[in-house]
Amino acid sequence: MSDEFPGWHGTTIIGVRKGGQVVIAGDGQVSLGQTVIKGTARKVRRLSPGGHDVLCGFAGSTADAFTLLERLEKKLEAAPGQLQRASVELAKDWRTDKYLQKLEAMLIVTDGKELYVITGAGDVLEPEHDVAAIGSGGNFALAAARAMMDTDKSAEEVARTAMAIAADICVYTNGNLTVETLG
Repeated sequence: MSDEFPGWHGTTIIGVRKGGQVVIAGDGQVSLGQTVIKGTARKVRRLSPGGHDVLCGFAGSTADAFTLLERLEKKLEAAPGQLQRASVELAKDWRTDKYLQKLEAMLIVTDGKELYVITGAGDVLEPEHDVAAIGSGGNFALAAARAMMDTDKSAEEVARTAMAIAADICVYTNGNLTVETLG
């Protein structure tokens, strides 16, 4: 790839745990340089390995993220109902496998109880304040959601409002949302 070739940019994914509900929301924009290539991408998925629902949102390369989602699903099939264990096993593989090390993506995952961010650096992070956000507009969405956590808004309302704020600020994020809820 040449130095002049513009890179793929953007997305915003947020996970919010509040009031017995966990929501993952993601925007639909895919950009190449300064051009919006697609506005309706679906970056939040529901997995159901062994009958246990798990929500996943991803930021980064789509092909890389799907590779990771497939691996996570296999880990969940091997350890049904154990999201933490499956996430740690995926992060270990991601960190040590030479093929996986080249993957450029991040994941937010939840089973309705636990909420984690999984990174290629081998991290499985449980967010403070019950909010996790990744992607180009992640910090905007994170700040907005944290400001609303003490209000009477539901988890979904917090996620939707935070995503709307991020979409107003981040040029690589749009308002076309995919929202999935557990709990």
